[in-house]
This record gives sequence, C-alpha cells and structure tokens, in this order.
Amino acid sequence: MCSGITGYENWMSDKRLSAPALIQMKKTGQKIVCLTAYDYPTARLVDAAGVDLVLVGDSLGNVVLGYENTLPVTVDDMVHHAKAVARGVSRAMLVVDMPFMSYQTSIPSALENAGRFLKEAGAQGVKLEGGAEVAETVAKLVQAGIPVLGHLGMTPQSVHAFGGYVKQARSADAQEKLISDAQALQDAGAFAIVLELIPSEAAAQVTQAVEIPTIGIGAGSGCDGQVLVVNDMLGMDERFAPKHSRQYARLHEIMRSAFESYAEDVRFGRFPED
Repeated sequence: MCSGITGYENWMSDKRLSAPALIQMKKTGQKIVCLTAYDYPTARLVDAAGVDLVLVGDSLGNVVLGYENTLPVTVDDMVHHAKAVARGVSRAMLVVDMPFMSYQTSIPSALENAGRFLKEAGAQGVKLEGGAEVAETVAKLVQAGIPVLGHLGMTPQSVHAFGGYVKQARSADAQEKLISDAQALQDAGAFAIVLELIPSEAAAQVTQAVEIPTIGIGAGSGCDGQVLVVNDMLGMDERFAPKHSRQYARLHEIMRSAFESYAEDVRFGRFPED
C-alpha cells in the first residue's frame, strides 16, 4: 500500500509507537493517522491497518452507550472499554480520554484517575480537554510519567458552555488565545494536541506555532495528523453524518440487510437447515 511513498517507516514497522515517536513523525513530515476504538475486534482491525494512534474516546457515550453527549461517561466506563481495546492493539499508541469531572476537581484526583488508565487498562497515555487552565494538571501528570494528549477548539465536555457542537476560534482574538493555549500545553509537557472544529487557517497557525504534533478533526489539512470517530467513518448510524467526517463505508445498510435476511429466514423456515 505504501510502495513508492517515502518517509513511512513507522507505518511499516511492527515496533510499538510512543509519544516520542509521534513527535519525531512531525519533525520528519510524516502524517499521523488516528482513529477511535471502543472494543476488542475493532481495535484489532484498526491496529492491523497501520493506524498510528488509537484513541478510546469519551465519544463512546454518544456512539456506543446512546447518551446525548459525553458528559455522563464515567471513569469506570472508560476503563472497561479501554481494557478491551488494549487487548486488540499491539502496534499503535493507545490513549484514553479522561471523562468529564475526572480531572477538573483537583490535581490529586486527576493523577489517581489517569493512573487507573495506565495501571488497569494498559493505556500509554491520556487525553484531556482545555488550554492554559489545565496546564498545571498536564505538567503534574507528565511529571508522574503519564503522557498527555491535549485537546483544544470544540471541546465536547464544554458543550453546554458553547451552546452546542459549534465551530470555535472564529475571531482573531480567539485564534490568538488558541495559539497561546497550545503553547501552554506544549510547555506543560503535552506530546500532541487535538484541534477540533476550528477554521483551517487557525489550525495551520497553531501547527506552525508548536513543536509537538497537532491532530485535526474538522480542522482542515494543515494539521500534522487526522482523527475520526470510527463509527462515523464506517457509517454506522444513518441518522448522523458529521460534515467534517468522511464515510468510507455504509455499514448500517449492510448490517440492517443482514438482520432482515436472518429474521426472514427464521420466520419462513429457511434457517436452520437440516
């Protein structure tokens, strides 16, 4: 698949990727490929496809647990799903989202919860949302040996404060703050930053302003990598197709057809056969 394309040694290697490896990918101009996963079979396939970073996102609240947003997701929920994903990943770096109120209340609480993802679930890092306001927490986690992935722009845990899932950093002042927040996360020791739902030019400016990778979702092509929610790119839900995503399949049609065929075969005595 990568024949004729130079600079993709990481894609071809079986060596387990890590935070330093992803930072090196930015330095050498290699794009970072990230997908979410929430269960063992999906994680195994994603990892086998050569994805660099697997994220157990708190988006599982929406796409797996059926919640309206990510806010009800608990640490126990994340540990449960991260354990399953970890059993399916052997090459990609595995990062787990810290859910709402698992790191905002105090640094000791953040350390305890983040530690669970590494000790119990087998993750290699955690992701948390926010800029300068969480920099001290990021620094303490990094000092404890826990790699941290930042998240700026549209941060889903602030959905009520934003008034919905809306594009961020539209004004010049907001874009200046975005760059300042990204630099604060870098100075605190974050190894990369997710940029969600911001103008492409703003994402490109942030990418140039920091030495750590940026991973975009609805932030244009100027980032150092891209992430998609696996359920969105597979077309699992016919009712929801984000504008920033691309459907590489329409699995909801295939699955529904299979379920209908099975139900019909049972009702008409075609399954099971003698």
